[in-house]
Amino acid sequence: MDIHRHNAAAWNAESDRGDSPWCQPVSAELIAAARDGDWSVILTPNKAVPKAWFGELTGARVLCLAGSGGQQAPVLAAAGADVTVLDISAAQLAKDVFVAERDGLDLAVIEADMTRLSDHVSGAFDLIFHPISNLFIADLMPVWRQCAAVLKPGGRLLSGFVNPDFWLFDHDEIEAGGPLLVRHSLPFDAARDLPSSRVEARISEREALEFSHSLETQIGGQIEAGLLIAGFYQDDWSDEATPLNAFMPTGFATLAVKPG
Repeated sequence: MDIHRHNAAAWNAESDRGDSPWCQPVSAELIAAARDGDWSVILTPNKAVPKAWFGELTGARVLCLAGSGGQQAPVLAAAGADVTVLDISAAQLAKDVFVAERDGLDLAVIEADMTRLSDHVSGAFDLIFHPISNLFIADLMPVWRQCAAVLKPGGRLLSGFVNPDFWLFDHDEIEAGGPLLVRHSLPFDAARDLPSSRVEARISEREALEFSHSLETQIGGQIEAGLLIAGFYQDDWSDEATPLNAFMPTGFATLAVKPG
């Protein structure tokens, strides 16, 4: 099975439903505020990214990597950045185009797989903004290496990712009222570790298939790609999203810098 093709279809379906907070375009009022210097964006579900992580944004060349949906990219463009969005979901990218056309923003969009980043973008970026999304790919190292390759010396990679311990638990079971019990070993691969009947159900219902990634791969992988970790924070989700929210942070974010 082509995981990338399936997850693209799953995100198109998710975007069409529109109930996910990651699929709801920002308002014209929020874009107007961003133009006046009042803006914030997220890498993880709740916590705003520190402004200090961005450096000088006006005129900066920014890549929103797997970060479409009419949210972060239009806000950063309204704040003065030269923004390109690369994402696997045509439906999510359409929401960036919608906001850009509605509010008169210059925004470039590319429909592509994040693991093939260097096939679709050239030149050097000042900043890559990569919100939680790498749970939908099996191998992170190609992404980290290509991010490092397209960043300028001194460029910044801002990334969000899910706490790998999240996948110790069976979330379908929990949503059905089951207990918080460890069910899986890590790393988790939905297509490999779930019963075939549940994998088939996810495919037929166009639900994304996920992968966990260790902190060694998430953080150490960026270092291995030649980047230096310069910032870190953790974030919660909501009690409605998962009962794990009461017990541990569910998301992490890093700031990495390319030496030079």
